[in-house]
Amino acid sequence: MKTPEFHINTNGHGAAFAEYRHLVRKKWLAMAGIIAVFAAAAIGSLASGASGVGLADLIPAILNPGHPAHGIVVSLRLPRVAMAVLTGSGLAFSGVVFQAILRNPLASPYTLGMGSAAGFGAVLPIIFLPAAFARDLWIAGGAFAFTMISAVVILAVTRLKNAGSETMILCGIALMFLFSSLTSFFQYMGAMEQVSEIVFWFFGSLSKAGWNEIALAAVMVLGPFPLILRLAPDFNLILTGDDAAKGLGVNVPRLRMEAVILASLATAGSICFTGVIGFVGLVAPHIARMLLGADHRFLLPASALCGAALVLIADTLGRTVWAPQVIPLGIVTAFTGVPFFFYLLMRRKEMM
Repeated sequence: MKTPEFHINTNGHGAAFAEYRHLVRKKWLAMAGIIAVFAAAAIGSLASGASGVGLADLIPAILNPGHPAHGIVVSLRLPRVAMAVLTGSGLAFSGVVFQAILRNPLASPYTLGMGSAAGFGAVLPIIFLPAAFARDLWIAGGAFAFTMISAVVILAVTRLKNAGSETMILCGIALMFLFSSLTSFFQYMGAMEQVSEIVFWFFGSLSKAGWNEIALAAVMVLGPFPLILRLAPDFNLILTGDDAAKGLGVNVPRLRMEAVILASLATAGSICFTGVIGFVGLVAPHIARMLLGADHRFLLPASALCGAALVLIADTLGRTVWAPQVIPLGIVTAFTGVPFFFYLLMRRKEMM
């Protein structure tokens, strides 16, 4: 008795499966490349600075508390790198979320007015609290609180009007102008020292990053990430349109509410200790999307890594290009982000 023979139809399902495996393999290779760039950026940031402590000193300085470079690496550079990773990753995957739920490739955490709201929240303690009143924590708390307030207002308006992504964008633009105007008013009324502190906060900087701040930021940035990653299949579906997503079982209003809350929390945690750092939430998701496509199961972690690498590279450039002067991080990201933003505007019809 002959053994039955089974043949795979390579012109049908077999070919489709082979193509799928090829695409998945390409995604994992791209992910490995992003991880390698991120690791190189982190090591380069740790090894760069005006003190002369280089790559060869890193491991001995970290492992040996008595090493002459231990304080420089562990107390100054390592916290800076940790905060850069949290800030970049939080802004980047928040940008992915906003681009998905708004179906707008130019959306970012600042499209909904959150950057302006955070800035206004930081301005209030600078203006109204005395310099000796431990203002740094109050500044961070104010930035965090007003970032979340802007998210609550947008959700309330959207829920009240039973509206979609267009209303969310318009509400965010209105909040952006409102908080920007209020910030300008207090800058006009403030003393010279207060105005200088406000301007420096808006430049964005990692110079005040300490382990206590890093721990708080880690809770706010890393806590929402698994919950956002769980929503990745729904983000894929909502890109086809609200009606199509509803037909496939997605509760679109609830998805938008959850996504805005989680992404706003990550955004608030990213910027409350560092100040406004623009364009990372716009640029990093598009870099990841070019490399891996629009599948949010890959796009979310890839964007987080791209954002972390971008902030690390920008901070390293800011500390080394004009050493010993340090160019604020927000200025460096703006220099790199503005050309990319114009590039996206030119390609917008292709991306929509």
